[in-house]
Amino acid sequence: MAPLKTSAKLLAVPAACAIIATSAQMAWASNSFMDPQGPIAAIQKTHLLRATVLILLAVIPVLVLVPLIALRYRRRKGGAAAYKPKWDFSARLEFVMWGVPVIIVAILSFYLWKATYRLDPYTAAFGETPALNVQVVGLDWKWLFIYPDLGIASVGELGIPVKQQVAMTLTTDTVMQSFMIPALAGQIYAMPGMTTQLHIVADTPETMQGENTQYNGRGFTKQKFETLAMQPTDFNAWVEAVRANGIPLDAATYETLAMRTDRDEVQTALGTEKMPEKALYFTLEDGDLFHSILHRYHGGQSLPADQQPGTAEFGQEATQ
Repeated sequence: MAPLKTSAKLLAVPAACAIIATSAQMAWASNSFMDPQGPIAAIQKTHLLRATVLILLAVIPVLVLVPLIALRYRRRKGGAAAYKPKWDFSARLEFVMWGVPVIIVAILSFYLWKATYRLDPYTAAFGETPALNVQVVGLDWKWLFIYPDLGIASVGELGIPVKQQVAMTLTTDTVMQSFMIPALAGQIYAMPGMTTQLHIVADTPETMQGENTQYNGRGFTKQKFETLAMQPTDFNAWVEAVRANGIPLDAATYETLAMRTDRDEVQTALGTEKMPEKALYFTLEDGDLFHSILHRYHGGQSLPADQQPGTAEFGQEATQ
């Protein structure tokens, strides 16, 4: 992404602050793929509705016919139902009973294969614009978003431009976690020492909620973040605001960030008056922070407790 001109930088920070203030006042635009804000979630919704309709083709007749059959063929005097004690087979009935489910399963299998291929989280198939790279690190109990090409990072807030694909590479520096922005894409797991990938696209400027869906302790319910989808010019202003108001993400800052603290506690520890109430901004001191976090699990030996985020030895967990 081309850097903004110096003259524009002076105007970018106030503009970004206005964007942030407006976003803070907005209710969540969506917390569900049933109200999709991007093409990936829209395909997920369509796939669910299609599968539901096809399944109901088999379920509804059963729900209707079972009580009707029980009513018609119940034991009673003067019943009108035909009595056929030697009846044991009907080709027409067998065809309906087995043929309809087979057809439904075949159609479902086709659409499932199609949707699975189309929604592969590792596939970069939405749009022609080069993707924005974001590296995601799961911690207790917050998400760290690193923008390696922009030299910034954030916690509690994920800024993305609309109509541009965002290519995420995910890991954790603690236990396994599950990353999800329901209105944009499905969930994907992240594990220490390993990477997974996820691609998202937002259609319109909106504020959406992201979260961890894998229970990981007392701060689990607070491990949420705002996803701010913005027009490209507003996103550029947001980037400049992060640069202008962020603090250096050095080894000492990361150690504080990686302790077992929820978003309110870490906000108290690292937040400044220039940052939003529920977000932290950083400038990158180590351009290869993500890979240094990832590769320290590849030494062939267990990490000492005082070097492993998520342990009391690494940093004492704040008491409730």
